[in-house]
Amino acid sequence: MKAIDEVGIRKTIRFLVYSGFQVAYHNLIDHLLYFSHTRKLFLSALGAKIGPNSIMMNVHFVNWHHAGPGGFTVGKDCFIGDETTIDLYDSVTLEDQVTLAQRVTVLTHLNVGYKDHPLQKFFPKSSKPVLFKKGCVVATGAIVLPGVTISEKSFVAAGSVVTKNVPPQTLIAGIPAKVIRKIS
Repeated sequence: MKAIDEVGIRKTIRFLVYSGFQVAYHNLIDHLLYFSHTRKLFLSALGAKIGPNSIMMNVHFVNWHHAGPGGFTVGKDCFIGDETTIDLYDSVTLEDQVTLAQRVTVLTHLNVGYKDHPLQKFFPKSSKPVLFKKGCVVATGAIVLPGVTISEKSFVAAGSVVTKNVPPQTLIAGIPAKVIRKIS
């Protein structure tokens, strides 16, 4: 099979193991892990670091077989809303008092496909961590691309696509997101 030939047997086994955890997590969400505290315990048992008083609603994770839950760090007093998707190909860190509203998408990698894909030379496979600094807010439906840092006390407006680092105490909005004004 082409996928196994390309990534090797060890990565294939890791993928299968973490896919099992991912399926368990997503299937248990609707039943046993309904409460935020139970979700946090499950993720912490798999290596995630989640601070006190943080609330995680129905959060979806993808690419567990790369950085996995161990690449996910959440500070204290954070909130992650329903239907938020977090790509764990690389690490995602939320410092204290970060809010990710409903349906936020956090991406940490780009991959157009197999090594012989015709666009691979233009868009080579890459990954970069994403960092949310203390007190920032990302509103509903925003998309945060790989390698982005949302700085302290910044606000990303709903539906924005964040392609670059966000300066501290700044309101950004749009596609791609641009500075609207400073927050003082």
